[in-house]
Amino acid sequence: MTTPFPTDATPLVLTSEVVRLRPVTLADVPSIVAASAGDRSSYALTNVPHDEASARRYVENLLAERSAGVSYAFAIEDLGHGEIVGMTRYLTIRWWFAREAPDAVEIGGTWLAKRAQRTSVNTAAKTLLLTYAFEEWHVARVDFKTDARNHQSRRALERLGASFEGVLQSWQPSGRADELGRPRDSAMYAVVRERWPEVRERLETLRH
Repeated sequence: MTTPFPTDATPLVLTSEVVRLRPVTLADVPSIVAASAGDRSSYALTNVPHDEASARRYVENLLAERSAGVSYAFAIEDLGHGEIVGMTRYLTIRWWFAREAPDAVEIGGTWLAKRAQRTSVNTAAKTLLLTYAFEEWHVARVDFKTDARNHQSRRALERLGASFEGVLQSWQPSGRADELGRPRDSAMYAVVRERWPEVRERLETLRH
């Protein structure tokens, strides 16, 4: 049985022993600012808010996208510390066969506070999102894309078991502050339904 896409009346919350993913709200703005503070060197290629004003605009845009059915954004809560440590979302949602659930989605828009990078948080969050997409929505594929120059992100996707599908040139706007108005090349990765059991087993190994 396929689980319908979430609505405001039926919000989607995903929980493991490491993290909780829950729909972002405007009340999360101060926590998002705190999570993005400090060492921001890893955000050079990513759009991450830096103060309360930019965080509010960021969340308002995500809420508008959720209302329009364009994306579904989550705050990532580190259960070990009881605080928000980043963001992630389902986006590029595709509906092909008139089902109640999507037929393909992207997982992206992900960033983590410096203190949560290179911990189990990213793997735990990706595992929750992939599991729900394949086992509740029964999607055909899950996409990932990142700036082709973001080698840290690309290594993380390869570690999860996503397959590299190529680089799309000038695919979308750059997230670099010094490249506003310029396009970037995007490295494309995916997990397809046929490979999900293999990837799920790999994720289970990484979890231990």
